[in-house]
Amino acid sequence: MAAKTRARTAEVQAFPGDTPADVLRGYYRSMSLIRNFELRSSEMYARAKIGGYCHLNLGEEATVVGLMAAINTGDYLFTGYRDHGYALMRDLEPGRVMAELFGKTTGVSGGRGGSMHMFDSQARLFGGYGIVGGQIPPATGVALAIKQKQASGPDSDAVMCLLGDGTTNIGAFHEALNLAGLWNLPIVYVIVNNRLGMGTTVEAASAEPDLYKRGASYRIPGIRVDGDDVLAVRDAAAAALERARTERQPVLLELMCYRLRGHSVVDPARYRSPEDTTIAQKSDPVPVFRAQLIAAGILDDAAADAIDAEIDAIVDAAVEFGDASPDPDPADLFAYVYATPVANAPSALPGDPVMEAL
Repeated sequence: MAAKTRARTAEVQAFPGDTPADVLRGYYRSMSLIRNFELRSSEMYARAKIGGYCHLNLGEEATVVGLMAAINTGDYLFTGYRDHGYALMRDLEPGRVMAELFGKTTGVSGGRGGSMHMFDSQARLFGGYGIVGGQIPPATGVALAIKQKQASGPDSDAVMCLLGDGTTNIGAFHEALNLAGLWNLPIVYVIVNNRLGMGTTVEAASAEPDLYKRGASYRIPGIRVDGDDVLAVRDAAAAALERARTERQPVLLELMCYRLRGHSVVDPARYRSPEDTTIAQKSDPVPVFRAQLIAAGILDDAAADAIDAEIDAIVDAAVEFGDASPDPDPADLFAYVYATPVANAPSALPGDPVMEAL
């Protein structure tokens, strides 16, 4: 699998910036982890190990790693349903993430959430939302709670709310941004613009396709960033979070990237033109970043291959852990339906009699 991360282009410019070499190698390792984890997830779906919907971060690795490099451990993260990479970058064990995909009790959500509903309160990862835009109102509410309970400043918490380009057309997006702008909430809304809302281009769906401009109606500054550049993403996100913490200024980031597969693992993406597919493949951030690091002397092929081999072993172990984990007990089907006991809560399983015989 390591060979899949090799550069596809012969001409790559030397790596810019003054980020320490060990940090850059760490970013490559993280991007390799997400790439290989998602490739294996696709394989496991094809083998019927994973059920339901499954959306992958393939092609968005630089976006994921850059954002998670900027966020503090105490910050709150809300995502959409393309959430596997974010769970990994919030330091959730790969085995537990894979077990969740497998629907096992050892998964991060006890096997109850699956692909779209990663959740871990200790990591302050609050979803994983399957409903388009469902994460935006609660993320905005957490930002309001932070404002009420904490003084602004560099040590204050903040919220990062991720959403796709298609989400910017729903009502909750505009309602939330209006309140965030009105109440000066410490939140950064991040549009991961992979240029396709399922199978529809942004230009065909949005009267204003420059999505970062949509905050202007609410006096929220908007910034567009190259989502294939992990350092540009990191720096823009860090600056936006700093403004949210210290100024109580919400910010709208638009990160431009490509997804390398269809909307979900079952989508063949026949709506994409050959030209668009070629551009996406040439923009693939994992081999491009690898080639940049090699050109800068930060890695060589042997060192990069060693990182990829290490990641292969980690993902192999994650699959083995998921396979070996126990399935949920049907007797626990109705556990956690309500936070507290509720009279006449459902308890019958399929096939159980509706009424007791007299």
